[in-house]
Amino acid sequence: MEKSILELHPGLVIGFAITVIIMLLLDLGVFNKKSHIVSSKEATIWTIVWISLSMIFSGVVYYIFNQDSGGHDLAIEKFTQFQAAYWIEKALSVDNLFVFILVFSFFKVPRELHHKVLFYGIIGALIMRAIFIFAGVEIINLTYLPAFEIFGKLVQINVVMTLFGLFLVYAGIKSWGGGDDDEDQDFSETAGARLIKKLYKVSDNYVGDKFFTVQNGVKVATPLLVVVAVIEFTDVLFAVDSIPAIFAISKDPFILYTSNIFAILGLRSLYFLLSNFIHMFSKLPYGLAFILAFIGVKMIISPWIHISSPISLGIVGGVLVISILASLAFPEPKEEIV
Repeated sequence: MEKSILELHPGLVIGFAITVIIMLLLDLGVFNKKSHIVSSKEATIWTIVWISLSMIFSGVVYYIFNQDSGGHDLAIEKFTQFQAAYWIEKALSVDNLFVFILVFSFFKVPRELHHKVLFYGIIGALIMRAIFIFAGVEIINLTYLPAFEIFGKLVQINVVMTLFGLFLVYAGIKSWGGGDDDEDQDFSETAGARLIKKLYKVSDNYVGDKFFTVQNGVKVATPLLVVVAVIEFTDVLFAVDSIPAIFAISKDPFILYTSNIFAILGLRSLYFLLSNFIHMFSKLPYGLAFILAFIGVKMIISPWIHISSPISLGIVGGVLVISILASLAFPEPKEEIV
């Protein structure tokens, strides 16, 4: 059985954890200690920082496997697995940006509070993605059918992977051009909002960046806590698409988790960078729909035809580039963001 990074180099796990913790502490405790409107310049710097850290880490992954496993081919495979999983998650996470913009607009969240909401959304994602990925890998390992022969070839089908593949194809077809469905959604009736309202009485107005305040001697939640809950539940819903997609790339939980988290950590800065220019990427949802369907097909046919990580990475990258170029060539009018 192929060894994972956890087995080959446990120190890398500690290094990853320390890096994430330090960066989060610097992000919230130093650079964003006071709530403020994040400028395009600041967002650009943080976007470059997170992407650079991700690329450096993928280089470390290559180095570890090349040294400890003694195989250049395996090192390249692991490197491209990380890259493919990272860019797939990054691409599919962009879909979150459209919904985040709608959520912030619906709840009329002051722009200087957007960063804090997204920060705590990331904290929740760190926990939930770990549960989804590590549990998912174990479930997949337990759901292989006995090998049997089809058309003269011995194959072994995985029930969960096949179901995931069918779901992703369906999700891709359903989401093709359907990006406007959320625009009329009442986010105050979503699961996250209902949960907070069930646990606490919610004040009518924001109180700075506080999640709780006191009214008439009673502790109540502010609308900001409701927004965080909505963002958290939204991320869980998006994970239903993105997590199965990366299972088509690798079965190494550490590769999947680290690439996933690096992509998500950079999502906040990317939000601020693109929020004022989101109209320039109007064709991106079509590309994301194609990516979902492609990954679904890859999972379904994997017992018969193996599409390598480098090829997957090339297809995903090509679709994203074409989608962005098409968006720039055929832009839609800019809508004012609250």
